[in-house]
Amino acid sequence: MMKDQLKGIIIKSIGGFYYVEAADAVYECKARGSFRQKGIKPVAGDRVLISPQESGYCSIDKVLERRNCIVRPPLANIDTLMIVVSTCSPQPNTLIIDKMTAAAVVKGIEPVVVLSKSDLSSPDELKKTYDLAGIRAIEFSSVDGRGSDEILSLLPGKVTALTGNSGVGKSSLLNTLFPELSLDTGDISKKLGRGRHTTRSVELYKLSGGYIADTPGFSTLDIERYEMIEKEKLPDAFPEFEEYLGLCRFTSCSHTCEKGCAILAAVEEGKISRSRHDSYKAMYEEVKDLKKWQQKDGA
Repeated sequence: MMKDQLKGIIIKSIGGFYYVEAADAVYECKARGSFRQKGIKPVAGDRVLISPQESGYCSIDKVLERRNCIVRPPLANIDTLMIVVSTCSPQPNTLIIDKMTAAAVVKGIEPVVVLSKSDLSSPDELKKTYDLAGIRAIEFSSVDGRGSDEILSLLPGKVTALTGNSGVGKSSLLNTLFPELSLDTGDISKKLGRGRHTTRSVELYKLSGGYIADTPGFSTLDIERYEMIEKEKLPDAFPEFEEYLGLCRFTSCSHTCEKGCAILAAVEEGKISRSRHDSYKAMYEEVKDLKKWQQKDGA
């Protein structure tokens, strides 16, 4: 690193300008023209080297190697994907949850399922499903605050992306954890300064010793279009399959219907959730006939 360079993290980008937090300050930066020639587009979460200037804009000199990246919305170097799921109203859709957890796992991101509104409807069945899968599931209620301490304990030193469909309780979750935000229910983006023209932008907020990215554009459609997983990699996206892989009768086993499949046997024995395996089969059907060039992966 050059003497006058600083290492920082991009916290947001708007209209070709990048805002980089470095050395306890935020610098407004432009990216070097050579990035475009090399097909590099900096995004929120990128660790970068910048050259501060006495006047004018700073320059982003280098984008450091990414550990992972999602395409829509663009966000890099995520440690945790916190998937907020309502136990009721709207009813949880396990296929959507499992697509999100799978996308996280294949990118080296820890998925955490937050079961909101757990004071209104029992989260026990869902929690059992994800406990069995080895995926952390946290019961949360904005009424009595259950789960708040466990969620807060996961934030320090991490970049956490918060996602979930409309109405699942993201605003209530953030209000409970960070009362100073005073968010109106269903109004996260407005409070945090996003307008309709920037719904695909991501901004990192420094909270509780880490960064939280509200991701309004990380929808089911985005996952289906941009985060599809090749059929060869799909079994690895389900952590509970790991101990059974390689034990099937046939090396070409798809783990969907074959005789002698160790994973199917584990489902029958209750060692793997039938709900999770149903999601696996649905995801396998979606990609089994696709060629690699047809599958868009943001990794």
